[in-house]
Amino acid sequence: MFGFDPLREIQVLTPMHRGEAGTESLNRGLQEVLNPGRTGMERRGRTELRVGDKVMQSRNDYDRDVFNGDVGEVVAVDVASGKLEARFDDRRIIYEGEAIGDLELAYAMSIHKSQGSEYPAVVITLLPQHFVLLRRNLLYTAITRGKRLVVLVGSERAIRRAVETCDTDRRYTRLADRLRESLKRCTLRPGSASR
Repeated sequence: MFGFDPLREIQVLTPMHRGEAGTESLNRGLQEVLNPGRTGMERRGRTELRVGDKVMQSRNDYDRDVFNGDVGEVVAVDVASGKLEARFDDRRIIYEGEAIGDLELAYAMSIHKSQGSEYPAVVITLLPQHFVLLRRNLLYTAITRGKRLVVLVGSERAIRRAVETCDTDRRYTRLADRLRESLKRCTLRPGSASR
């Protein structure tokens, strides 16, 4: 669609991990459509990772030089030896044992996780079930991830709520009060100016 490579150039973004339109459900569905039927390796006893899958590292691993949020592709799976190989840019990394649990499918990711990244095209899901997270700043973050194309998929009601809700959580730190108090203490008293 629009000439984009669905694995390398399109990123699906969603506000939540759980639910019908959360990252977990979307990743399973997109895996079946974009990379069906291959043998794979179970990850944490759940979703199997298959050759050709788009994956993301979920925590920093300094030994392997791969970090939280890095996106790559599974290039080899050896179920017998319990090893999996993934390519991140020009690096190939071998995973085995518990380290395989550090990989998750990345056809869809949370908007929060996408911060700091850009993609040629993004597809953003906004539905009423995302009600708690529908905020203007979240929508802005999602939209600004797309370089050439942004597609919003969802209900008009959810999109309207995201656009109209700009009250981010307020922090009650008393910072402004503390700054005012400090300024009062720092003001020069009559006759105390240096000569």
